[in-house]
Amino acid sequence: MAAKKDDVYGDHISNRFNDELLALKTRFLKMGGLVETQIDSAVKALIDGDGHLAEEIRAKDKLVDRMEMDIDEEAMLIIARRQPTARDLRLVISVIRMVADLERVGDEAKKIAKFAIKLTEEGQAPQGYVEVRNIGAHVMGMLHDSLDAFARLDSEQALRVMKEDKRVDEEYQAAARTLLTFMMEDPRNIPRCMSVMWVLRALERVGDHACNIAENVIFMVKGEDVRHTPMEEAERVVGR
Repeated sequence: MAAKKDDVYGDHISNRFNDELLALKTRFLKMGGLVETQIDSAVKALIDGDGHLAEEIRAKDKLVDRMEMDIDEEAMLIIARRQPTARDLRLVISVIRMVADLERVGDEAKKIAKFAIKLTEEGQAPQGYVEVRNIGAHVMGMLHDSLDAFARLDSEQALRVMKEDKRVDEEYQAAARTLLTFMMEDPRNIPRCMSVMWVLRALERVGDHACNIAENVIFMVKGEDVRHTPMEEAERVVGR
């Protein structure tokens, strides 16, 4: 997905300022695309038992870290040079917040890759892969939709992402109960099931970060901070 050149953040008298804001959005979305791929590949590496792919994911984690630092620096320079106000300041502040969430999604991908290597070396597929696939697909959809909401400045789509977080929590809890049953039935399953439990926890955290991004999109578009507020309040803000 790409930032739109004619969006609400591109109407300044200074073309240079327009270009700087567009470049900030574009670099953020590029990083978002990378971490999306990282998570998707990490789940694939785990399910397919592909240790080589898992190693590639771990190697790319430094690139994600570098992109976070570069985007932070670019945002700080915009603040220093342009002293943005109102909607422009909300954009820059939101990007600084959201890029931290993207970096943490990259960390979760690295964590899943680590367990993918461990489980592949053990050579026996444990229980819980169906749950990993299902929750993985759910949170990857949330992450994609939150980034798309940012690209299109779509607060309604961002709100839909926020509403999915509760469903992911319920799916995670159900999967954890299933794995606990497997461990109780045969203690030999405990080490492998615990590894899968950590993978599920990492995926649940990806959903949390997608939700954080969605909250910041609403802040950008509506000018109100909906973090730590009831869902009814977020619905009021988006609906007005």
